[in-house]
Amino acid sequence: MSQEKVLMKGNEAMAEAAIRAGCRFFFGYPITPQTEVAAYMARRMPKEGGTYLQAESEIAAINMVYGASSAGARVMTSSSSPGVSLKGEGVSYMAGADLPGVIVNVQRGGPGLGGIQPSQSDYWQATRAMGHGDFQVLVFAPSTVQEMADLAYLAFEKADEYRMPAMILSDGMLGQMMEPVVLPERVEQLPEKPWATTGHKGERKHNIVDSLYLTADELERLNIERFERYETVKAREQRAETFMCEDAEIVLVSFGATARIAHSAVVRARAEGIKAGLLRPITLWPFPVDAIEGCMGCAKAFLSVEMNMGQMVDDVRLAVNGRVPVEFFGRTGGIIPTPDEVLDAIRKLAGKGGE
Repeated sequence: MSQEKVLMKGNEAMAEAAIRAGCRFFFGYPITPQTEVAAYMARRMPKEGGTYLQAESEIAAINMVYGASSAGARVMTSSSSPGVSLKGEGVSYMAGADLPGVIVNVQRGGPGLGGIQPSQSDYWQATRAMGHGDFQVLVFAPSTVQEMADLAYLAFEKADEYRMPAMILSDGMLGQMMEPVVLPERVEQLPEKPWATTGHKGERKHNIVDSLYLTADELERLNIERFERYETVKAREQRAETFMCEDAEIVLVSFGATARIAHSAVVRARAEGIKAGLLRPITLWPFPVDAIEGCMGCAKAFLSVEMNMGQMVDDVRLAVNGRVPVEFFGRTGGIIPTPDEVLDAIRKLAGKGGE
């Protein structure tokens, strides 16, 4: 891989990585703060022999993704919080038809129209309620522009491997941020998709892509099979990064842009003699419960730091299972927490749960 670094916005690095991963279809609709993704694709896709289409709505865009994926293509759509809500029905249809595809959410504040500042308030939606029915999507949470590129590339690979939708859960801060990035090499060969509707040419039976099963027994069987596959995903695809957790008594859990702030707070807490550490989930689904377990030897308390009113903290509590206290600190409405605020929360928790 070339190690040449390019200064790029997070949104643009993610789009370029998608192209290098073999994405040749992009369907989207402009909404702040993700519009750079669509604008970049509009410039680049024609040069790659691909298709860019600005749909009439987010609903139309996700159904175009369904169609392109059914035909075996690597395809992506992107939006921001309220636009992603409109895509939920289509994502459920994709999950029900076992279709891969990548959905990008560059989060902004909510609920409702909310604001255009960064937020992490779509965690529950991404990990629990991306649409109706029994299904999950893979959820990747980058915290740097480099990871915006790397995880976009990985998302296509894993979506194809497990035949399920994958989401990049970013935010307005990462999307607009500029950092040096090493772009991935172009994929050399895409996986075969014998299930795709590519034309049977008299050589096989017709492939049918559908999510409608009117026989209850058949629908139950397919859902059970899908969840058995999810168990494989949970066993193989948990990803997390730890910092100073080897002896940490106060373990911060934070993802995305907020993890950068939590990292600074941990360094400052250590300078004050507080044994703090940071666990950064890279996959939000599957949630990295194994990494939480790895911290339990020394941990006396966990602190979930988020840009919302407290969502990931539920998964931290489930993983900790009542063995030590789990507290929450967050800001919402588009306000980014500061290292000072997080450090104050660490100090309070150290007085309660530390030495």
